[in-house]
Amino acid sequence: MVKEKSRDASKKFSKLRIFFYSGIILTVLVLIFTVSFYWQFEKMYQGKIYPGVTVDNIPFGGKTPQDVEKFFTDKNKAFENIRVELIYEDKSASVSAMDLKAGYDAKLSSTQAYSVGRSGNILSDFYQKIRAYSSQIRLKSVLTFDEETLNETISYLSLSIDRLSEDALFNFVGGKVKVFKPSKNGLELNRAKTKELVMDYLITVGKFGKVEEEIKKISLPVEIAYPNITTENSNNFGIKELLGVGKSNFAGSIAGRIHNLELAALRISGRLVPPGETFSFNGALGDVSASTGYQQAYIIKDGRTVLGDGGGVCQVSTTLFRAILQSGLPIIERWAHSYRVSYYEKDSGPGLDATVFDPNYDLKFKNDTPAHILILAVTDRAKTSLTFSLYGTSDGRRAEITKPVILSQTPPPPDFYQDDPTLAKGVVKQVDWRAWGAKVNFDYKVVRDGSVLFEKSFFSNFQPWQAVFLRGTRE
Repeated sequence: MVKEKSRDASKKFSKLRIFFYSGIILTVLVLIFTVSFYWQFEKMYQGKIYPGVTVDNIPFGGKTPQDVEKFFTDKNKAFENIRVELIYEDKSASVSAMDLKAGYDAKLSSTQAYSVGRSGNILSDFYQKIRAYSSQIRLKSVLTFDEETLNETISYLSLSIDRLSEDALFNFVGGKVKVFKPSKNGLELNRAKTKELVMDYLITVGKFGKVEEEIKKISLPVEIAYPNITTENSNNFGIKELLGVGKSNFAGSIAGRIHNLELAALRISGRLVPPGETFSFNGALGDVSASTGYQQAYIIKDGRTVLGDGGGVCQVSTTLFRAILQSGLPIIERWAHSYRVSYYEKDSGPGLDATVFDPNYDLKFKNDTPAHILILAVTDRAKTSLTFSLYGTSDGRRAEITKPVILSQTPPPPDFYQDDPTLAKGVVKQVDWRAWGAKVNFDYKVVRDGSVLFEKSFFSNFQPWQAVFLRGTRE
C-alpha cells in the first residue's frame, strides 16, 4: 500500500517537472522570437522614422529625416513670389514673404519626427514606438517668419494711422462758456490682430501650396480709441454734438471793420440758449458804440455808406444766420440788407445775409431742441474767415436749403459826384461803391423721419446802389 502511494507521488512529480520545463522552453522561445522580431524591426527602421508618426496628419513612417526635410523645403517654394499688402483707406505698405523669411522649419520637423522613440530611455522609447504603431503620434510643423521685419512694417503704418483721442473741455463761468472743446475719438491700429491676419494668410499658402493671386490685400483692423471724457459727459446741458456751421469771408476789410467783427463775435461766442427759449442777437450783443470798444468802419446810414461805430457787426449776424439755417432751427426774425454787400457773397450766393441794428432790426431763433444750444465763434485773421458753430443734442432733424435764385436785377444808377470844399481842387475820393439791385429768394425746410417740421421762404429785395465820389473844390 505504501509502495503504491509512493509510485503515484513520483508520477505527479514527473508531470510537474515536464510542465515546468515546457514552460521554460516556451518562454525562452517567445523571448527569442520577440528579440528576433524587435531586432528585425529596428534593423528595418534603422535611419528611418518609426511607423505611426505623422506631421500635419501626413504619415512619414518608413521615411528618412531627409525625406521629411525635402517635403517641407518643397512646400516653402509656395512663398517665393507672394506679397502681402496692408491697406487702410489711402495708406498702405507691402512686404514680400521672402522679406519676411516666411516658411516651414523643415529641419525641425524632420528632427522631431525622427526623434520619436529615440530618446535613449529604453522604457520611454519602447512606449512611444508601441503608441505610434497603435494610435499614431501626431506632430505639427512650425511656420516661421521674421517677426522684426513685420513689426517694422506695422509700426511704419501705425505712424500715419494712429491718432490719440482728445478729452472734452467745458468751463462754464458767469453764464457763458469760457472754454469749450469737443472730444475727439482717436484711431489705433490693432497690431496683434494685424500679425494674426498675416500669419493666417501664410498658413493658408503653406497648406494649399499655391495661391490665386501673388499679392494678397489685407484690410487693416483699425479700432476707435475713445476719450476718457466725452463731450456728452463733460457737462450737464446736453451739449454733445455739432448741429450746424456757418462761415463767411472778410478779405479786403479795413482794420476797424475786422476789429469790430472780431469783438462782436467774441461777445456772442459762449452763449447758451436753453430749450424752449428764443435767442436775440441784439440782446446778447449789447450796446455797440465807441464806449463799448467798437471802432469806426463803413455802415449803411440814411441811404449812404458812411463811417460809423460798429461797422462789420452785420458780418457776425450774417454768419450766425447761416449756422442757424444749417442747424435746422426755427428763425423768428431776420432782415436782409438794403443792398448787396460783396463780403457776404465771397463764398456764398446772394440772399444768405442778415442785418442787425438795435432796436429796429434783430436776428432771432428759437431753441426747439431737447437740450441747451451752445454758440461758438472763431475768427481766423490769417484765413480772413469767420465761423459759427452750434452745439447741442440732435433730434434727428435735417435742414434742406435751396440755392438762392435771383428773380430779377436792376442796374445801379449813374455815378454821383459831389463837391467837397474840404478836399483840394483836383482830388477825387470814392466814398460809396456801385451795386446791382436784385430780388432774391431761397426756401428753407426742416424735416425729421420723413415729416416736415416747418418750412419758410426768405426774400431779399436789394436796392441798386450808386457809386459816390467826392470832388475837391478847395483852392
